[in-house]
Amino acid sequence: MPFEFSRRSFLVGTTAFFGLAGAPSFAMTENAARQLVNEVVADVQKVISSGKSDAATLKEFERLFVRYADTNIMAQYALGADGRSASASDKRAFTNAFKGYISRKYGKRFRDFIGGRIDVQSARPIKSGYEVKAKAVLTGQGTFEVAFHVSDRSGSDKIFNVFIEGVNLLLTERTEIGAMLDQRNGNIKALAADLEKAG
Repeated sequence: MPFEFSRRSFLVGTTAFFGLAGAPSFAMTENAARQLVNEVVADVQKVISSGKSDAATLKEFERLFVRYADTNIMAQYALGADGRSASASDKRAFTNAFKGYISRKYGKRFRDFIGGRIDVQSARPIKSGYEVKAKAVLTGQGTFEVAFHVSDRSGSDKIFNVFIEGVNLLLTERTEIGAMLDQRNGNIKALAADLEKAG
């Protein structure tokens, strides 16, 4: 099924988002948080203007997603309560499969950045790091608000969640993974195997 453009899917693709709330990130600064968001946008634009084939461009988008997203935290949060009772091997299988799945899924969305821009407006500390607010503009779509949540809790600066016009994308992903797990009667290994082929 072809991907249908929407405000939400556009920004899902232009960021790498999701994570867990935790202790404040004291090492990260406001400037670093702003710079991270600016780098995401700049790198996406470079790939778009590179003139590479669609296949090569998609690979570059997937690479950018892995670079800027806190994929380990994303996987932990997406699995939710089921992850806390899962075996170590099940958690590893899911985390590895989820990283590939989410990178493919949202890497495809980066190309919808063509013709658009995100302008960083402000940044402020929050419990889990920093919130960077921005205005997103697309031709024919108007202007809408985006809030990037970033931290360095994984050892480097990463985007771990995004709110688009108040919609929590981290929670949305968790809900979708939870539904997929329910369809497999809670079998995490079966879910991991299917995620390897999905996206």
